[in-house]
Amino acid sequence: MSGRVWQPRDSKKFARQARLNKPYYVVLNVARRVAPYEDAQLYSEYVFTGKLPFTGNACTDSGYSAEDICRLYGPVYEDRPAHLRNVAAPAPQVAGPLPKGYRGILDEAELRGLEKQVAQSSDPKKRRWGR
Repeated sequence: MSGRVWQPRDSKKFARQARLNKPYYVVLNVARRVAPYEDAQLYSEYVFTGKLPFTGNACTDSGYSAEDICRLYGPVYEDRPAHLRNVAAPAPQVAGPLPKGYRGILDEAELRGLEKQVAQSSDPKKRRWGR
């Protein structure tokens, strides 16, 4: 990344320098215990499309000001982070569709496990509603 970088302490400076209709990027750290198969870091893109009435700071469609984005999610990057996936993009597919005519054979242990799971699950007709 060769573009400019604004740290959270530079949020007021970023709010003055942010341009409308230009994308800015922040890097998000993903909690591994919540999403173990997700990438460790993703980036999010923000485009400022308007200005706030009182402060005149650039803001997104969702109402976040440039200062808020830098202060809360900073550092903010002018260039797109290389080798990171956009948080809005689909995750890479780990397992593909099964080939046509594939027949999976379950062994005895898997069948017993599935039967146990069905036996232990609650019957929707016997559930008590309103709790």
